[in-house]
Amino acid sequence: MKYSLAPLTYCWDKASVFDYYQAMSETKIDCVYLGEVICSRRRELKFNDYLELAHMLKAKGKQVFLSSMTLIESQSEITELTRLVNNGEFAIEANDMAAVHLASQAKVPFVCGPAINLYNRSSIDLMHNLGMTRFVMPYELSQKWLENVLRDNKPTFETEVFGYGYMPLAHSARCFTAKHHQQPKLDCKIVCQQYPKGLLTQTQESQPLLRLNGIQTQSAARLNLIDQIPVMAQIGVDYWRLSPSSISDIELINQITASDLTQLASIPPENDTANECNGYWFSKPGMEIQ
Repeated sequence: MKYSLAPLTYCWDKASVFDYYQAMSETKIDCVYLGEVICSRRRELKFNDYLELAHMLKAKGKQVFLSSMTLIESQSEITELTRLVNNGEFAIEANDMAAVHLASQAKVPFVCGPAINLYNRSSIDLMHNLGMTRFVMPYELSQKWLENVLRDNKPTFETEVFGYGYMPLAHSARCFTAKHHQQPKLDCKIVCQQYPKGLLTQTQESQPLLRLNGIQTQSAARLNLIDQIPVMAQIGVDYWRLSPSSISDIELINQITASDLTQLASIPPENDTANECNGYWFSKPGMEIQ
């Protein structure tokens, strides 16, 4: 099994983003997804900046995909998406159907990101016929679902599963971070940059509930399926996806990628196991830990 790095979802300054990917380039991560996937108003990095990072990572031996926006809301974003698809060198991660359509038309290979609602083998095969080479299983699906999908004829596409990080649960045309600061979305002052790990929300009982990240809503608890890597390898998963929230996660990445399948169970869990979850994989409520 190989390891992939999900696109960075938080709004960091340019220097921090470059430091982050430079550090990740020295790990044993096999595949890196690059690009702004949340909000086009986050303009710290331009298209050429992502190309520069892509070339640096490729030179380090990484497979690189350019990731598209998850929610397309304007003609300018369609224009930017077209530019992404027609970059001339790198395949893309399609995170909405506009990206699928443009990539298929241009005959550019693409990965179906987890925001594409692929809930059965027929849908996956349809995407494969359009040019999909790999799909990332939607977060809310389970081991049992995946086993059934992979059991129906030997797939000619690759499979990727999100295994570590805060889960994106929903995307909205409304920016909840701007709303929290009583700022209009179109003049938000990029307030999400104040929250490098998203804005944590709690219940009335002061229990962590959700994590607001601009127009994206994430889980408050971090998904941790490290101990399920051997199971995933056995059922035919090709890539195990990580979504770190800081450079400090590199130590964990190095532990995972340097371990063989029998050593993974010895990797210590988070200090605060209440901040972890894995329920969806076991066909349970997602916020549970099994």
